[in-house]
Amino acid sequence: MTESSPVPDIQLDLRGTPCPLNFVRTKLRLEKMPAGSLLEVWLDPGEPMEQVPDSLRMEGYPIEQVQERQSGDGAYFALSIRRP
Repeated sequence: MTESSPVPDIQLDLRGTPCPLNFVRTKLRLEKMPAGSLLEVWLDPGEPMEQVPDSLRMEGYPIEQVQERQSGDGAYFALSIRRP
């Protein structure tokens, strides 16, 4: 039996969004969500993946999962963040 990924309550596609705007949008979205809900954020590789997870952890948001995915436009990352 394989472990399945938790189903996110909301998905936020921030591919193509520059830093630090992608972090700001993620944080604003999390602040509007009820405690315990799960947000999945799609980020570009490179600077977004270097900056956003660290910034979220510093703000106290636990990142439950990071997955690399492929689309027709190339690779991107899906972060699962739990609203404390």
